[in-house]
Amino acid sequence: MLAAEAGRIPVMSLKRLRGSDDDRRSLADELTAVYHDIGFAVLVDHGLPDGLIAGVFDMMSTFFALPDEQKRMIDKSASPYFRGWESVGTEFTNNRPDIREQIDVWSEHPPSDQADGPDYLQLLGPNQWMPEDVLPGQRELALNWFERLGTLSDEVLSLFATGLGLPREQFAAAFGNDAMSLTKFISYPPTPEGAAGVNAHNDTGFVTLLAAGETPGLQVLDPTGVWIDVPVVPNSFVLNIGEMLQAMTGNYLLATAHRVITREPRMSAAYFHGPSLDTPLDPIGLDQRFVDAVTASERHRSAGFMATKEQTEAGIGDIASTTHTSTYGEQLWNYFSRSYPDMMERHHGR
Repeated sequence: MLAAEAGRIPVMSLKRLRGSDDDRRSLADELTAVYHDIGFAVLVDHGLPDGLIAGVFDMMSTFFALPDEQKRMIDKSASPYFRGWESVGTEFTNNRPDIREQIDVWSEHPPSDQADGPDYLQLLGPNQWMPEDVLPGQRELALNWFERLGTLSDEVLSLFATGLGLPREQFAAAFGNDAMSLTKFISYPPTPEGAAGVNAHNDTGFVTLLAAGETPGLQVLDPTGVWIDVPVVPNSFVLNIGEMLQAMTGNYLLATAHRVITREPRMSAAYFHGPSLDTPLDPIGLDQRFVDAVTASERHRSAGFMATKEQTEAGIGDIASTTHTSTYGEQLWNYFSRSYPDMMERHHGR
């Protein structure tokens, strides 16, 4: 493990991922310890080609420089599946607008034909893509990004499983056949005083991999309650976990609150690794030593979840819910309900 450049966020090499069984075990133990503690790390030696990250940032630069009239060719407000481009201030986190614009691309699915199924099945659907003559190669690049980061995320999950004393394929086996992952291609203008590029929140799914770019701005709430900066490291990914992994490990691994406040224009590309919508959030049977560690720590015992829209309206704090949903699909439905209330009402009457 390398020394972090700022605060307490470690910089970790993944070289041992491709080493001996002992190498993988030592890496798994270190990684699991970090995500029991601070819940964030910067990953280097990840094995992805330098050109992939550079190509994604080139694509974002081209797209975000377009006039809004062209960006509206994939306007998210027209998509009942919440896919496409949105302007600054469209998404809300904790009832406050996020000062960023972005393209959301989810795993490709045909629309659900189960009219009497769970509400969350209405989230299945196609993405919106820019025409090739306006943004050449966007679809091919995004799908390649999905495939490569999905593979890296599965490798990270296998390390967590090993570190928790579980079979290596424990989490992969829980994913089902219809993964619902997300990539956000994000552009942040300078953050106005008193606002945030994205307000403090926990992520929803299993793991998040972020290509954070060259501009600082990502901040993490450390175990002492202090906001600390994530170091900028070239050709790296910032890794954090989501509330699904927190729920399934009985709060042993924690989804850590984070936000973005930037004084300069900033771009990033986030990949959120998610399973089938019907994946249950049942706790996994962990060795007693992990259970005892949670019991012994007030911070872990009391770690909350993002409040639903209804809980927030009832006065529950932003990340102070003591309950979580029973499936990943319900988690996502709650996310869209609190983050896009107008679109949810327009498309789904909720």
